[in-house]
Amino acid sequence: MSFSIYSEKKRISPEELSSFRKRINGRTLATLNGSFDLMHAGHLEIIYAASLKADILLVALNSDTSIEQYKGPKRPIVPLEYRLRLMSALAFVDFVTWFDEADPCSLLRKVRPDIHVNGADWGTNCIEASTLQEIGARLEIIPLIEGLSTSSLIQKIKSL
Repeated sequence: MSFSIYSEKKRISPEELSSFRKRINGRTLATLNGSFDLMHAGHLEIIYAASLKADILLVALNSDTSIEQYKGPKRPIVPLEYRLRLMSALAFVDFVTWFDEADPCSLLRKVRPDIHVNGADWGTNCIEASTLQEIGARLEIIPLIEGLSTSSLIQKIKSL
């Protein structure tokens, strides 16, 4: 017998995104994107906060290739498949997908969320801002937990 805490039913492939809106039957949709490499309490806080903003939360993960493009050749630490599993194991995440591009703008145009959530580190002048305005979505900024980031965790581990 095989048991798994994550749900394949939550996984939406990039090819399915264009028809995703129809699946949620008019309920409000919030999106959140990021690498979520080395999941920590700060990630959980922003993901949970995002889940409270709409009826449905879709989390979009940067693919390994995408992360490598903007964080360097040593990242990600946790491969996409396992990050997808971790994300889908969270009860307050309704759906999870991924994208290969350097930014999520193409994904946002396909999905057309009502609300897009970002951490305060990206602010209102984030890369998604013009796309959100174009599709009529609202941007919600969530405060970060001070001093808690994947980069700071990596530095702490290196100093051990």
